[in-house]
This record gives sequence, C-alpha cells and structure tokens, in this order.
Amino acid sequence: MTTLINPMASNVKDKEAYQRLNFLYQAAHCVLSQTPENVELARFYCFTQKTVAKRLVIRQDPSVKRTLCKKCCSLLVPGVTATVRQRSTKRKKRLTVLRCISCGQTKTFLNNLKHCLWVDQPEAQLENESKPEQDPFTKELQNEKTQISKVLNRDFIQPDAFV
Repeated sequence: MTTLINPMASNVKDKEAYQRLNFLYQAAHCVLSQTPENVELARFYCFTQKTVAKRLVIRQDPSVKRTLCKKCCSLLVPGVTATVRQRSTKRKKRLTVLRCISCGQTKTFLNNLKHCLWVDQPEAQLENESKPEQDPFTKELQNEKTQISKVLNRDFIQPDAFV
C-alpha cells in the first residue's frame, strides 16, 4: 500500500495530519479495490484529503497528486476510474495520457526514464537543514517509494498491462 508520510515525518510538526492524509488515501484505495462500483465513497475520501491538506497548508507527494483528478477529486486507478493511453508527439517523445472516466479530465505525463522530480533532487533540499540519521522505518519507506515508482513507470510504459 502506498504511504503518504513524508520521510522526514518524525521531525514534522503535523505528523498527525500526515497520518490522517495517509489513512484517507489508503481508505480510498481499499474502497476501490473491494468494490469498484463505489466510486463516490473513494471520491469523498480523496476530496477530504485534498481539503485537509489545503487547510493545513501541507505539501503532498507528487506521486500522490498524480493519482488524483484535479477536477472531480476521484482516485485515478487505471481500468477502474481512469483510462491510460500511450501517445507519441511529432518530436518522437512518448507520452502517457491518463483520462478520468467520471469527468473526462486528462493528465499527460512524459515517459522519460531519466526524469527526476525536483523534490527528489539534492538541490531542492534546504542546505541549512540538518540531516538526521535515518532509522530503519524511514529507510523502509524510501525503499517502498522507489519500488512503487518503478512499478508505476513500468505500467505506464507498457500499455498492454491495462488491457
């Protein structure tokens, strides 16, 4: 299960808020995995997650934001609440187009294996922030995050996986 907790969550003042966001995100996934017809309940959980994060001014992980529809706040699960298509541009770049079934909103992602998010780059980290030693739980979360991103990249590159 994907976790939303920031790797630095032990130092974060809103640890309970991150845990609540994590719970709502996992609850939405569980609802859709058990009963795919119950999209409204999952949408309610995602909407609540979005409003809590906005009210407390908490930044969510980009991998989480990519799985939420900006228009209707539904959880985008390929084959259940979203369709995934592979496209190529005139410049020979491959794109992944994720379309929400509920509202028709589309998200387009570039398929570049060498792409690294700004959040993951070392220059994005504050220089004056002291880096605490990582405990085994934090290392486990980071390993889980990299495994999930590898699976998502593999799934986005191979369109036959969703048929």
